[in-house]
Amino acid sequence: MAALKRTKNINILTVLTQKYQPHITARRNLNLQEFSSKDLLKKYNVTVQDFRVLDSKLDPKQISDFKADEYVVKAQILAGGRGKGHFDNGFKGGVHLTKNRNEIINLAQNMIGNKLITKQTPKEGIVVNKVMVAESVNIVRETYFSIVMERIYNGPAIVASPAGGMDIEAVAEKTPHLLKAIPIDIHEGVTDKIADEVADFLEFKGPLRKKCAEEIKKLWQLFKQVDATQLEINPLVETDDGRVVSVDAKINFDDCAKFRQEEIFALDDVSETDPQEREAAANNLVYIDLDGSVGCMVNGAGLAMATLDIINLNGGKPANFLDLGGGVGQKQVTAAMKILEADPKVKSIFVNVFAGIINCVTIAKGIIDALKENPTKRPIVMRLVGTNSEPARKLLLESKIPMEIINDIDEAAKVAVKYAK
Repeated sequence: MAALKRTKNINILTVLTQKYQPHITARRNLNLQEFSSKDLLKKYNVTVQDFRVLDSKLDPKQISDFKADEYVVKAQILAGGRGKGHFDNGFKGGVHLTKNRNEIINLAQNMIGNKLITKQTPKEGIVVNKVMVAESVNIVRETYFSIVMERIYNGPAIVASPAGGMDIEAVAEKTPHLLKAIPIDIHEGVTDKIADEVADFLEFKGPLRKKCAEEIKKLWQLFKQVDATQLEINPLVETDDGRVVSVDAKINFDDCAKFRQEEIFALDDVSETDPQEREAAANNLVYIDLDGSVGCMVNGAGLAMATLDIINLNGGKPANFLDLGGGVGQKQVTAAMKILEADPKVKSIFVNVFAGIINCVTIAKGIIDALKENPTKRPIVMRLVGTNSEPARKLLLESKIPMEIINDIDEAAKVAVKYAK
């Protein structure tokens, strides 16, 4: 499902992935599979389809008590386009419909343990570990509903459209009159008036208007109580038996609220995350894999962006974005160097540090520890400027580790690019 693009509220990771590798989507820190999101919706009394989850055991008992006129069997991966995808074993489609409960296990068997390839996955696909089996609903009409934290409103806003079940960006571009944004006062929340206004805009009529308004208020309570930054229901549907159902959900969470939402964050599915990104996250480092050959270790997001720019300007391509941050310790620097060393794409390493809060000696000691444990075969170019840069250079020279220390950023970048080639 496509997330709503907010051009006036783009974070550094979004800018980075769009600028240097458009086909990569920045991973949010908390990823919930669809079935986990539906569990959360149920907890807040939002109307969803009944469903079960199958894992690698493929135990028929997991669905023995599940009865429906028709079943939807959906591969669970953190990527869109599953229905039109294909598996590495030749099986077509990550979403299937069946009226025969006996077929469910066979369908799941073709999915679980195999890689599903869609337009949003890497070329090699993503391994499917679980399959959700849900009640199929007869949809009369599809709408779009979301609540997002929006900078231009300085708080949350509802974004809704009667044209659901499709790419919301396309709706905004081609039929903007079918998109409505309503700012929400964080203290007042979603009032009856706002809920009714949205239900009217979504064209729910008669008794369904009230049902839709009630669902909207429940979704607001969920958004607020779980510290969400985005709650997207696409589609929010009207069924032939007179229900308003949230058929698919995407939820983003405020990472700073992890201490309040421990149960939710425990559901984080990291199985699809790049191992280097997992290692970086475990060490409180900001890391994004790119497709170049110059490994970058930098302190501060702004300097990191400038470093990627200057590598490009000198004819090279960055292999990653790695921001050490301001309060980094020696062990984190060691971990960062090991992450760069583990990437087979990296042909040279450019360490670019402008120290203020951070101490150049800390950077130097961390790098020395990493390279004494695992000596590098890659050329290393260092630029250390700022707090304790001279003692740091002395430590590096005394370590006898082969590297070039260059103060001028442009010259340092040129040398790193030359070595990568």
